[in-house]
Amino acid sequence: MWCDPAFAPVADAFRQTDAGQGGAALAVYVDGRVVVDLWQGTADPDGVRRWERDTVVNVFSVSKGVLATLAHLYVQRGLLDLDAPVARYWPGFATVTTVADLLAHRSGLPAVRRELPPGSLFDWDAMTAALAAESPWWTPGERHGYHAVTFGWLVGEVLRRVGGRPLRDLVRDELGVPDLWIGLPAAEAGRAAYLAPPLAGHGQDVAPSSLINAMSEPGSITMKAFCNPAEQLTPGLANTARWRAAEIPASNGHATARALATLYGRLVSCRRRAGAILGPDVLGRAVAPRSEGRDEVLLAQTRFALGYMLPCEIRPFAPNPRAFGHSGSGGALAFGDPDAGVALAYTPSRLVVSAAGPDPRWKPMVAALYACL
Repeated sequence: MWCDPAFAPVADAFRQTDAGQGGAALAVYVDGRVVVDLWQGTADPDGVRRWERDTVVNVFSVSKGVLATLAHLYVQRGLLDLDAPVARYWPGFATVTTVADLLAHRSGLPAVRRELPPGSLFDWDAMTAALAAESPWWTPGERHGYHAVTFGWLVGEVLRRVGGRPLRDLVRDELGVPDLWIGLPAAEAGRAAYLAPPLAGHGQDVAPSSLINAMSEPGSITMKAFCNPAEQLTPGLANTARWRAAEIPASNGHATARALATLYGRLVSCRRRAGAILGPDVLGRAVAPRSEGRDEVLLAQTRFALGYMLPCEIRPFAPNPRAFGHSGSGGALAFGDPDAGVALAYTPSRLVVSAAGPDPRWKPMVAALYACL
């Protein structure tokens, strides 16, 4: 483990925040240099196996930022045109929308209307076929709504067709960041941390009534987005071998905090050093606000760039509105701040329900980081 003495308050905040609550890791880059690389706690349900340097954990929607980075890498190489219709890359895709709209949650395809059969969650071809035939819930480009799970298959299928290989292979080989996967290889399964359910009364808040009502309303966009396929609501699903091995790119990315911080550190270093993933112009377009205002799915004020989440009302993960990244269900977080030259990743195994705001564990760590700059 390592912490630059100048960032000791960040380490203190991390240790205090997660004491006695499963396990977690925190990694921070500043100007391309690792200043924090810490882990603590346990990685199994019995509290026996200690969290190690190479422990990985499911980071849920943090993986959306990984897909976005791969998409913009293909833009930089001239292989992908953000303004092109999706059907250029995906023949038979029925909705008239652009690649940019997919990335910015503006395509109108956050859910499939018809009830999907058991097993669909794990069937790439079934999900992409269903989405290719689906009619949009709103006119593409006119509004936005969080594509909570469909984002992965929509963007992932475009990337698969451009790259010519399974998405898991493209993420591994094109991004070249060790310990970062979409779908955990069987050989690495022993390194995965057990995801512990939320503790009653520990940092949980109450979801807005509008979201609760929408989740309970049969046929609503919100209900369909989160509950179809219904099997994604199975308790403990993310701890199963089937989930870990599958390609569910909006939800089952697995990584160490170090890997995610490395990814965002290489993104925000585009003006500072060689080896950056994206050039300044490509990154500038990628992280510019694209969707702002009322979210048709989450029914709250949200902000998105082209694939990246931006600090917003329900996820104010960084003090700089120009920061970009993504949070994940249960508390995982990874972001970069191009102005401050920082990148932070936090990967917990103890899940926290925080539907109405940020994970309460983030605030002291992020505040300490910015205070140290």
